[in-house]
Amino acid sequence: MREDIFDKLMKLPGLRVLNPFYKKHKEVLLYLFFGGCAFVISIASYAVANVTFGINELIANIISWVLAVLFAFFTNRGWVFQSETHTAMAFWKQFAEFIGGRVATLVVEEAIIFVFITLMGLNSVAVKVAAQVVVIVLNYVISKFWVFKKE
Repeated sequence: MREDIFDKLMKLPGLRVLNPFYKKHKEVLLYLFFGGCAFVISIASYAVANVTFGINELIANIISWVLAVLFAFFTNRGWVFQSETHTAMAFWKQFAEFIGGRVATLVVEEAIIFVFITLMGLNSVAVKVAAQVVVIVLNYVISKFWVFKKE
């Protein structure tokens, strides 16, 4: 496995003590880091679309989904699961599987948003945050065991 910037950071004097924990849990830690970044992208773009521009919550969620999914695919593929493909066909197959898994969790998220925002009138951003927590867990399982599974 190739050494990346996170491996190099863990060799810095102040962080060396954490290196054994990091090595043991690297995949989960990187997923949480990049998942957190995708979470911020998703929440921020949703809030801008829904709160600032008044776009319907379900449409705003799809806009935020597109941005977060594109970010997540490349970070998950390259950093978290370090999944390499050697042909264009293999890359597009992996991309299609990733999108398929994310569409499944988009349906879950849209249902949560519809029920708790559209029908019940709860706070839009608060529901989006709660829905994202559910989605992040589901996305990890789908990515690890289906899209980027080790052969």
